[in-house]
Amino acid sequence: MSTEKIIHSKSGWLMCGICIVLFALAAYLFVTLMTTLGGGHSSRATVYLLGIVSIRLSMLPIVLAVCLVAGIFCMSGLFSLQPGQARVCVLFGKYVGTIRDEGLRWANPFYAKSLGNSSGAGDLAGSFITSTRNRTSVISTRARTLNGEVLKVNDRMGNPIEIAEVVVWRVDDTAKAVFDVDDYESYVNMTAETALRHVASIYSYDHMEDESESSSAITLRSNIEEISEALKAELSRNLSVAGISVDDARLTHLSYSPEIAQAMLRRQQAEAIIAARKKIVEGAVSMVEMALKQLSENGVVDFDDDRKAVMASNLMVVLCGESEAQPVLNTGSLQQ
Repeated sequence: MSTEKIIHSKSGWLMCGICIVLFALAAYLFVTLMTTLGGGHSSRATVYLLGIVSIRLSMLPIVLAVCLVAGIFCMSGLFSLQPGQARVCVLFGKYVGTIRDEGLRWANPFYAKSLGNSSGAGDLAGSFITSTRNRTSVISTRARTLNGEVLKVNDRMGNPIEIAEVVVWRVDDTAKAVFDVDDYESYVNMTAETALRHVASIYSYDHMEDESESSSAITLRSNIEEISEALKAELSRNLSVAGISVDDARLTHLSYSPEIAQAMLRRQQAEAIIAARKKIVEGAVSMVEMALKQLSENGVVDFDDDRKAVMASNLMVVLCGESEAQPVLNTGSLQQ
């Protein structure tokens, strides 16, 4: 596996000045050469300059060519990097290092400007296609956002659900991103989809009343932070091969699939009604018990078992009934 090696480049402004001097000298020598070939006489300054550098007039074409080649050589090594960019330097197929210096810089002109073509696979209208694109040596190390598409998967209970994610990622190791995977952007897309499908399959959408596990179990709907941390951990583990670091990963969409959405809604409503009824019954039982106890302790009336059962039944009907109770006046004895 590749490992990033940081190297430093030279200042581009110095090399830019050298290029200007070389091109200016080449232009001056070209004018002098044209004047000489045209039968004219060179100026005293030209003769004096050529005498200082010991250049004969017959050597002007060679010196002119050398200046032009040297200027082009120096100029071809100039490049610029913005904050959040890095250049991967490859010399004749060998990885030399990565430059992260900002501004106008100069490096070996023989460093490759292109890193070859990468193949990316995609699905279009149900057919598997392969496309290629040219990879440049300059890579962005800024944070990027991947907005995943809505996927239909099955949760741990086998219920079909719709789920989507957003992933914030960046290139951390340029050598791994370029050399250890064919196309790191496509690799991020495929890995993000795979991780989301896996996380969705190991957790339930929501708590079910008939589940044997406790209500503290992690679910997709109730434990957003825990699910996000699990998704981020799996993405970080899988993308580390490509030198990619994950800053954040969260769910952006979560719902039941349309074919079971209505059924699950009715189930949730039924569970809510049952839970409410349970609370009402528990409260009514405690109230009946308290009423019978206080009536007996205060000596208001003595109840045998049959009368206690009748009294408890009447109170439960009053307290748990949905409609208002209608009072009935008994003008006879308690035995009636």
